[in-house]
Amino acid sequence: MKRIKTIISVFASLGFLALGCNDEFLTREPQGQFSTNSLNSEEGIEGILIGAYKMLNGLGLDGQAPWNNDVQNWVFGGIPSDDALKGTDAGDQPEQSFIEAYDFQSFNGHITNKWRGLYKGVARTNDVITSLENAESISEDRKIQINAEARFLRGFFHFEARKMWRMPPYIGDDVYDINDVESTKVPNDREIWPLIEADFAAAADVLPDSQTDLGRPTRWAALAFLAKAKMYQGWSSDGAANISKLQEAKAILDEIVNSGQFMLVDDFEENFLVATRNNAESIFEIQYAISSSNDQASNQGIGLAHPYTDPWGCCGFYQVSQNLVNAYKTENGLPQLDNFDANDVTWETEYTGPLDPRLDHTVGRPGILYKGFKIYQTDFVRDLSYAGPYFSKKHVAEPEAFGVGGWGNLSANNYRIMRYSMILLWLAEAEVELGNLERARELVNQIRSRAANPVGFVPKAIQGADRNDYTIVEGEAAANYDIATYDTPWTDQDMARKAVRFESRLEFAMEGHRFFDLQRWGVAAEVLNAYLASESEHRTYLEGKSFTANKNEYYPIPIEAIDRSYLNGEPTLTQDPAY
Repeated sequence: MKRIKTIISVFASLGFLALGCNDEFLTREPQGQFSTNSLNSEEGIEGILIGAYKMLNGLGLDGQAPWNNDVQNWVFGGIPSDDALKGTDAGDQPEQSFIEAYDFQSFNGHITNKWRGLYKGVARTNDVITSLENAESISEDRKIQINAEARFLRGFFHFEARKMWRMPPYIGDDVYDINDVESTKVPNDREIWPLIEADFAAAADVLPDSQTDLGRPTRWAALAFLAKAKMYQGWSSDGAANISKLQEAKAILDEIVNSGQFMLVDDFEENFLVATRNNAESIFEIQYAISSSNDQASNQGIGLAHPYTDPWGCCGFYQVSQNLVNAYKTENGLPQLDNFDANDVTWETEYTGPLDPRLDHTVGRPGILYKGFKIYQTDFVRDLSYAGPYFSKKHVAEPEAFGVGGWGNLSANNYRIMRYSMILLWLAEAEVELGNLERARELVNQIRSRAANPVGFVPKAIQGADRNDYTIVEGEAAANYDIATYDTPWTDQDMARKAVRFESRLEFAMEGHRFFDLQRWGVAAEVLNAYLASESEHRTYLEGKSFTANKNEYYPIPIEAIDRSYLNGEPTLTQDPAY
């Protein structure tokens, strides 16, 4: 029992906190190094595994800001997309300004630390897998489960690397030696997608359908990430569909849908509230503690991305583009797929046109209640003239769960990195390319029907005498919300493809996925250069900036990584030829 409590305490210190654990568990850190003897015990192995889990929350790089390695990818998947702006002001965190302008450099500290964090996670998973061979007093059944969890995590870290870099290395336990740092110096001369798939498939073969500890992956999580890996291979760089990969993905996605294990929650916002973490829609969440005595279990990675007013008072990063706000306009309840950016949703005066209700769960905009704190106004923004009036919202904890007592408690919200709505829309993507347009329409309509539930509409609020006071107008929505399903049969594949991809943007905006979606679809240059032309009319600092096709889809390998890869006088890592 003492050993079990120790493991749970370490688990909680990472933010993987099961219900019923109290704050004392959050003060303990997982061990960074283990002696040879400790590695032979079950407690030692479990400790290393927890160290691998820690790398999920971005806090495992000593001395480095957690947003350099944040799993939510707001820096790498949000800022360089058409959804988001760096925000704050021009001078703060210049590494992010370069990323926003598609000036990707191999010495950029954020890119370097993302590499370091992911491969530190890989090393910890390999520590677990290789140490299991000599582990004592641990049952074979538990060894098999630990190995599966480690392989899931290894697949996850390599997956994140493959999204970031065109040709990153894969470091497996076949070459890894816990006593030889040189063993990690492997060449990046092969495509690693098959190896990522193998890790997720192996994990899925062993992991249980459910876990007692929140934050540990299940069979369904492994299958979902396996399907995601196949979806990322579903299109070539020129946008041509890879039918065989999409068929493979479809088989897995169908299995998840047909299992009945998951469902869309009634209210879209429940996916972004602390009170409704780990709900029926969730397949895998990065767990964070609601409050912590030492910040280490809280959501520090998103720490800069909070409004520049009380109760946050910092820091104003991760603002929202006008382009994204415009995407939520509707006509007869449907998205304006082709001309959404022709005119703007206004903010200086109230916008009365029809809008998708998901807008106001995604974006803070003037006059609309901001997640129960206060009515949003431009005092939420650090520099209105620089990055505009809109702010991100999904990741922020609601007032009832707002943490106190340290930097890390700016947010206590979990990150829903894999949820059922993703499964439905990936399946819709595959069905479009496979010619099953009506099935794709049915899947998209499930998403839109949930969004249309008036229970989830942001209510209208009237400003009180004090800036923090407001009154809810019962039964009245904050804006002219008008959303409908697609009720006309889909017969045009191009239109269906456009509708599904647009739906993915509306559903998952500001969650760190958009840049990588454009990358995998092979349309990043087309979409992002059009975005720059439009957004630069509002944000003048974007004038003259451009996205370079066949280059900016991926980041350069950090020069530090290449310099440290030397073996026998030659670097084992090769820079992306585009850089």
